[in-house]
Amino acid sequence: MIKPLTCLFFLTASLSFAQSPPKPYGALPAARQIGWHETEVYGIMHFTPTTFENKEWGYGDADPKTFNPSDFNAEQIVLAAKAGGLKGIVLVAKHHDGFALWPTKTTDYNITKSPFRGGKGDLVREVADAARKHGLKFGVYCSPWDRNNAKYGTPEYLKIYREQLRELYTNYGELFMSWHDGANGGDGYYGGAREKRSIDNTTYYQWDSTWTNLTRKLQPSANIFSDIGWDVRWAGNEDGSVNETSWATLTPKPSEGQNVAVPGQANATENPGGTRGGKFWIPAECDVPLRKGWFYHPNEKPKSPDKLFDLYLKSVGRGAALDLGLAPDTRGQLHADDVAALKTFGNRLSETFSINLAAKATSKAVNVRGYNSVYSAKNLLDNKSETYWATDDDFKTPEVIIDLGQAATFDIVCLQEYIKLGQRIEEFAVDTWENNAWKEICKGTSIGAKRLIKLEVPVTAQKVRLRITKSPVSIALSEFGLYKDSE
Repeated sequence: MIKPLTCLFFLTASLSFAQSPPKPYGALPAARQIGWHETEVYGIMHFTPTTFENKEWGYGDADPKTFNPSDFNAEQIVLAAKAGGLKGIVLVAKHHDGFALWPTKTTDYNITKSPFRGGKGDLVREVADAARKHGLKFGVYCSPWDRNNAKYGTPEYLKIYREQLRELYTNYGELFMSWHDGANGGDGYYGGAREKRSIDNTTYYQWDSTWTNLTRKLQPSANIFSDIGWDVRWAGNEDGSVNETSWATLTPKPSEGQNVAVPGQANATENPGGTRGGKFWIPAECDVPLRKGWFYHPNEKPKSPDKLFDLYLKSVGRGAALDLGLAPDTRGQLHADDVAALKTFGNRLSETFSINLAAKATSKAVNVRGYNSVYSAKNLLDNKSETYWATDDDFKTPEVIIDLGQAATFDIVCLQEYIKLGQRIEEFAVDTWENNAWKEICKGTSIGAKRLIKLEVPVTAQKVRLRITKSPVSIALSEFGLYKDSE
């Protein structure tokens, strides 16, 4: 009896091992970051007295009565964003000029002192309600630099700023982002002082305690964005793109002469590409204004739909997210040109990615983890983010053949890793079967949440082969897609 029992034990143990998922690799995303990756494209909306001054940066001395939109319509803005494929809106609730768009108790320089809604308006509320009504996520940006506040630069101001965050965190529902940047300290109005004030931004804002004791406790689902990131990092530019090789992991580095990496004092040279094997999962946001500037200027035009599609490929298509700057005009609405550009861009996204030409294909992989169908390569084609093709631990460079059943023409290749187990793959290549031989049509490095490769010319083929050519561990690949650009 001993031998059969021993065999049964080893068989059971073997099956159990074979059915276990791959061990996680490196830094992993939190649940809120998974939700952020799924958002992909969102907007950041700038609308303060600066809009009515036709400036990019408000000094903090504009009369509150300057803020007087003739026909503010939050739904018009949100619907235009939704038509553009945007899935969220981050509202600049307070920019560097210090003007608060909600009836805050922290400063008199706020929307109640303007003619808007007879002094009883709350623009943050209107945008938040419109966003949620139409299925968009909502987030806020409250600038730490305040060029209006007389107490800026003193310990008293930090209390004011934290109270502003607390108001925004507790009165406007669940937020998907708490957005911050590194612009702080300089010349300003400062309650009439009209002077330049400098602060040590490595210590003044006490970001660790601000984000730990306020953001994480009051808005645990909110992703914290800054130039070095806690959850999401700045891409290192305002061009709307990251490097072709861009890792979701990052080890923030202090700037020269600094002991700690903090917003405004970080060495962001690694931001466009991230850090392979970085200490933290901090993916990149690619922020870029829809027009030339972040605020509305009548002499500017929006970017073309072609340009926006190219930016999508160079941001979302490289594992990052695209954050488009939306600038309402003095009416308080998006200009017709902006609406048209967004709609055409959104239509192109929808028409291009609505049909995966590989969705009904068959797949044949050289290796499946433990011969278990749970990890089958057919998971690549099921359009389900929670399923994935995985290989045995010692099988790091597998390949899979996708048979479309009949020839199809495509010019975009899409790959997605199962990032809950980390960013594992380092190099890959894609081939098509032509004239009884495999021909390489593209190759790449980082994949992560999503990788899109636009081919120089469309390709027609029935069989496609994906090769993973470099990976330090076994793979966990969630999706494979072939698409034809609708344009």
